[in-house]
Amino acid sequence: MSIEAYLATLTDAVSVRMPTAYGEFSMTVFSDPDDAKEHIILVMGQPHLAAAPIVRIHSECATGDLFASSRCDCGEQLDRSLSMIGKVGCGVLIYLRQEGRGIGLKNKLRAYQLQDQGLDTVDANRHLGLPVDSRSYEVAATVLNALNISTLRLLTNNPDKISSLEAFGFVVSRVPIQVDYQSHNLPYMQAKQLKMGHLVSL
Repeated sequence: MSIEAYLATLTDAVSVRMPTAYGEFSMTVFSDPDDAKEHIILVMGQPHLAAAPIVRIHSECATGDLFASSRCDCGEQLDRSLSMIGKVGCGVLIYLRQEGRGIGLKNKLRAYQLQDQGLDTVDANRHLGLPVDSRSYEVAATVLNALNISTLRLLTNNPDKISSLEAFGFVVSRVPIQVDYQSHNLPYMQAKQLKMGHLVSL
């Protein structure tokens, strides 16, 4: 079965050829039946034929992904992931619409205001009465199943992504995704390392 046929099993999926600076992908957008959010899948090559394809599960970050914000490392991780997939010529990037670790863009900016007053990214969310990280990877699991991928190399520094996929029955090995940190995002990354267990070298 072709990749397009696998993706057609997703709800309301639309796929097109998408040439990029990293190489040519098949781009698919589909609607989550639970909340109608439109998630994005980029597929290069035939990852379902690989023993353990490279996969990146990337949560939406408008400030980092679109505007190259230096307050986080999200945009750099997205760029690095697409570059790594492009160099190999095969892999999957799943772009999930769960901004701000699931709290939404406005709340993320409210948390930024508190960070400017001295709180870290974890305590800022708690101060607002919001979860530190409410992301779910069930949609990503659905995509991987639709792509007939059960064993993968996951581009991540977040151990929760690994354990979540393993709980869904996937065999996961981790590929670190290291970027350069600087003064604007170093405190953010230190909080993620110390309080959320992210596997980064600072």
